[in-house]
Amino acid sequence: MAVPDKILTWQMVQPTSRNKETGEVIPGRLEKTEIPVPDLKPGEVLVEIAGCGVCHTDLGYFYDGVPTVSKPPLTLGHEISGRVVAGDEGWIGKEVLIPAVMPCRQCYLCKTGRGNRCLSQKMPGNSIGIYGGFSSHIPVPSIDLCEIRNRGEIPLAHLAVVADAATTPFQAAKRADLQVGDHVIVIGVGGVGQYMVQEAKALGAGTVVAIDIDGERLENMLSYGADVVINATGKGPKDVSNEMKSIRKQKGLPTYGWKIFEATGTKPGQETALTLLSFTGKLIIVGFGMQKVEYSISRLMAFDAEIIGTWGCLPEYYPAVLEMVLSKKIQLAPFVQTRPMSTIADAFDEAHRKSPDQRIVLVPDF
Repeated sequence: MAVPDKILTWQMVQPTSRNKETGEVIPGRLEKTEIPVPDLKPGEVLVEIAGCGVCHTDLGYFYDGVPTVSKPPLTLGHEISGRVVAGDEGWIGKEVLIPAVMPCRQCYLCKTGRGNRCLSQKMPGNSIGIYGGFSSHIPVPSIDLCEIRNRGEIPLAHLAVVADAATTPFQAAKRADLQVGDHVIVIGVGGVGQYMVQEAKALGAGTVVAIDIDGERLENMLSYGADVVINATGKGPKDVSNEMKSIRKQKGLPTYGWKIFEATGTKPGQETALTLLSFTGKLIIVGFGMQKVEYSISRLMAFDAEIIGTWGCLPEYYPAVLEMVLSKKIQLAPFVQTRPMSTIADAFDEAHRKSPDQRIVLVPDF
């Protein structure tokens, strides 16, 4: 395996910001540069990156002022597939997924099954110093890697989306205690949401309702796990709620026990989700946004309902999600596109303006 003497990377040298006095937007800057290959410690490997997905979280860091643990300049990107080229001998040559969040495995949260929210976790493109996925290589702990075997005709770069977009919904399903026969609503079926629909169905959901404002996207989801779709374009939360009532009545579905996954991270999406939450239901917050939403929390008492946050995914769950992808229970190809990493600025701009139906995976072309 070729071991480089330097790492080539696209660094965020400056996030987008706003002049406090004039209100003028100061555009962020991405810059191609070189960074050192660190001395690998025992238990670490160097991964040659095959592809790195452009995630909403990256856009939040770059455009919306969401803070990173490591301060710029740093390389963004945490949705990574690749091949090990140095470090632990048992890993060299293997194709791998790098978990988006890597727990310390020592703290109370880790030891009680909540390591996905470990307070000492490491995240590429956020909290492992200058290193991230929009690069030629990245150093990471080997204990958290997920080996890819027998991927067949699926391109290694495509599998990058499993490292976050496809595993985050699995963690959300675990947090919801999703059981066979449960009835599910997914709000927002681009990005993470399109995998949430597929995985809910693959895990045995009885009914999956998909809600979005993109009619073409919704129509597509009817072929990938959604039983019913609701186009929320021009509709308020009450309108969507009334449409759900009609669907339940028509199909003989209960008013209670629904598990709602809010994947947009937008105020309208979250307000709709809160309106739909009813008796013994669970609302799982998957998408992130900076807005505030008003809600009478006493409704939770009256409904005996729950609102649950979810973050990342335990590395231990990655093999199960990968198996669903390789066995075609979860489809990747219709929802992934690859582009040269040199187009990163245009890819960020496009994804920021409108989340594309196909996740953009950037392939190193240094």
